[in-house]
Amino acid sequence: MVTGEGRTVIKAASHGSASGMIRKIRFQPSKYRYLRWSWKIAGTIKGGDEKTKAGDDYAARVYVLFPGKFFWQMKAVNYIWANKLVKGEFINNAYTSNAKMIAVESGNGKAGQWLNEERDLFADYRLLFGTDPPEAEAIAIMTDTDNTGGRAEAWYGDISLSTERK
Repeated sequence: MVTGEGRTVIKAASHGSASGMIRKIRFQPSKYRYLRWSWKIAGTIKGGDEKTKAGDDYAARVYVLFPGKFFWQMKAVNYIWANKLVKGEFINNAYTSNAKMIAVESGNGKAGQWLNEERDLFADYRLLFGTDPPEAEAIAIMTDTDNTGGRAEAWYGDISLSTERK
């Protein structure tokens, strides 16, 4: 945790590794469908490419986990600050089709700026997986450079769920 610009936030740094934090929280996306957060990055990852395993690194991502009957059936919606993927586009994670990546922001154009985000998790899950979401079991943040060997810094503000759009 760091304090700056009048608020306390989580600072994540990565150098050829990964930095993550998970909060186990069970909720129904049909009721708490709006996920909100703020974030800031120092810059995107040199060599980062959402479409390859070697480039599967992100300066910042917020994701929601959905349990499966078995561990390998777990699903995840990843909201990423993309390196190359165009804002608004979505793809399968380079390692598994059970994790879907949505580019909420992209590139370095807004690096260094605090951005507030809101996503309709229920609608995103339906779009990505073709069905209504089950109960979610966790929300996580991650800054990782383990595939590219690069460096990244990100800051995460409050993360909240809501029944209503802002």
